Amino acid sequence: MKENRLKFTLIAILIGLVIGAIILLAVGYNPLEAYGIMIAGVFGSPKYISWTIIKSTPLILTGISVAFAFKTGLFNIGAEGQFIVGALVATMVGYFWHLPPVLHAIVALLLACLAAGLWGGFAGFLKSKFGVNEVITTIMLNWIALYLSNFFVYWDKFKRPNSEASQKILSSASIAFPKGLGSSLGSFFDAPVNFGFIIAILVAFLIKYILNDTTLGYELRAVGFNKDAAEYGGINVKKNMVTAMMIAGAISGLAGAVHVLGVTNEISILSAMEGNGFDGIAVSLIGGNSPIGCIFAGLLFGALKYGGYKIQPMMGAPSEIINIVIGIIVFFIAMPKMIEGLTTMRSRRKRGGEVERSK
Repeated sequence: MKENRLKFTLIAILIGLVIGAIILLAVGYNPLEAYGIMIAGVFGSPKYISWTIIKSTPLILTGISVAFAFKTGLFNIGAEGQFIVGALVATMVGYFWHLPPVLHAIVALLLACLAAGLWGGFAGFLKSKFGVNEVITTIMLNWIALYLSNFFVYWDKFKRPNSEASQKILSSASIAFPKGLGSSLGSFFDAPVNFGFIIAILVAFLIKYILNDTTLGYELRAVGFNKDAAEYGGINVKKNMVTAMMIAGAISGLAGAVHVLGVTNEISILSAMEGNGFDGIAVSLIGGNSPIGCIFAGLLFGALKYGGYKIQPMMGAPSEIINIVIGIIVFFIAMPKMIEGLTTMRSRRKRGGEVERSK
């Protein structure tokens, strides 16, 4: 089954690139030149590779968040809001608290995870207690998180004068690689390389272990497969719903914290969603809702985004082509599931018709 999933994913990627090439031809651009620019934009120098990894890191984590929720029978549309909450808390802890290096960064990461976990857990609580669909609540919570973040950025003690951004975190809270290391490794460190990618890989393996090798993971997956059967087997379904959304929220909050502590060192006024959480949904789908698959899917997504946007300044082709390619890839990855679902519905109707005729 995993081989089939990988085959469908590779075919979907190929189809997406082919259709993207056709669109480029239709609007008068050479697709080979465009894709050549994309590849050079990712692998052309160590600096480009490092930026691709940096862009991919939050997408890997939000993808894992969505995949984890999906494995437990929930659809986490709130990764965007959880990302914002994690970034906000990490920035505030990074600026207001004065702690020794390393410890400061660890505390900021943990508190960001806790805050975003509670944010996601609230949606799980509403689902378990009142039956409110998590898709609706997480979408609403996304916007609440955005305006809450903007509220705190406007706070006089937190806002940087003459700017639309917060104060920068203290150097003790940074998770960037030591500057001295950069001089020995050349242009790879011309970008803000940090420990975020390592953290994302560790989280992917941790979530894989939790889902496959722990009692908690067994209960969460059992609830995702069949809530009624899980409840009949003695599993507390409502508790596991809240737990699942808390863990998913914490992972997305970690993505926001890593982005702040490793790259931006601040948060800014948001006029709209930045898309890190929503892109995580696509990463999860491309990665087959697998934590390890999200590493490769996030790198692919980050490479397409970072390398793809260079085709506009270098050859004048619209960079929106990349979004079309990504959309097509996701569409064709979802296609087997859709065909499988339609086939199942058709066979059920056929069996139902046969039963009616036999009567």
